[in-house]
Amino acid sequence: MKLYTRRKIRNAFWLVASVLATGFGLFWLIWLLWTLLANGLPWIRLSLFTEITPPPGSEGGLANAIVGSLWMTGVGMLIGTPLGILAGTFLSEFGRASRSLSGRATALWAVFGLLVSLSGYLFDSGWLYVPGIALILVAGAMYLLGDALIASIVRFVNDILLSAPSIVIGVFIYSVVVLQTGHFSGWAGALALALIVIPVVLRTTEDMLRLVPDSMREAAIALGAPQWKVVVLVIYRAARAGILTGILLAVARISGETAPLLFTALNNQFWSSHLGEPLANLPVVIFQFAMSPYAGWQHLAWAGALLITGSVLLLNIIARVLQRGRVQSY
Repeated sequence: MKLYTRRKIRNAFWLVASVLATGFGLFWLIWLLWTLLANGLPWIRLSLFTEITPPPGSEGGLANAIVGSLWMTGVGMLIGTPLGILAGTFLSEFGRASRSLSGRATALWAVFGLLVSLSGYLFDSGWLYVPGIALILVAGAMYLLGDALIASIVRFVNDILLSAPSIVIGVFIYSVVVLQTGHFSGWAGALALALIVIPVVLRTTEDMLRLVPDSMREAAIALGAPQWKVVVLVIYRAARAGILTGILLAVARISGETAPLLFTALNNQFWSSHLGEPLANLPVVIFQFAMSPYAGWQHLAWAGALLITGSVLLLNIIARVLQRGRVQSY
């Protein structure tokens, strides 16, 4: 058999195998979506968004769970997004050199850590001591070790957080926050979600900033712009679509997390928007209602699962559109 014939046969074999593998994956995805639509769409009603979770045998909705999920997701994003963007900026723009940060920068880190620790002392919140002391130690390490070594350590820790099971983060927040405060709360759930957001936004921000050509940085510096203006007014503007894509993907990642919220926010059968107490949320409500023997609760669980799936699908579509626009702009 000729070499060209063998190559054609091998190419046809792997092409068919790839198509079959793709079809196999799409089959399960379509089956999942069809099952959700068939079981959840009939129960998408106005009462689903206006009434709270009912007792067994009664009619109701998921209004309190939807509001609780929006609250914790929003607060988690507000906490995790700035930290992820700033850390990704440090890795991309300042973590390449071997020099140490200036004394003023490390002093600001240390002062901020000291303020966090003092807040824990004043408000008798023992869980604030841990991040305060961590910030002081990080400031000292950044001054002594230099940017490049700190950047490699941050990347290593971020990779661990990125691949860590969410239940581990939930148990961590449970031991650090819930046990210290003595009760479950929406704040604890938001902190758990923020820890999931940070590595996703950090990795996306670093990757998007590294895609910005160095010539843009050099041109801004040549015009006399300081480093912070180069980052804020040039680099961020060039990479904003990619950074926004990472933020949307982080929202999609945490919108369906159940395990961390079981250990932190738990649930609340009544209407509540106070983050200082247990808060209803869609993932935990779906888990509890789906495991129950009551048909009404199971119908609400299907409707809630369809809501989460639809929102995640929509966020991924928006992220893809933004990513395509960013690629075309280059």
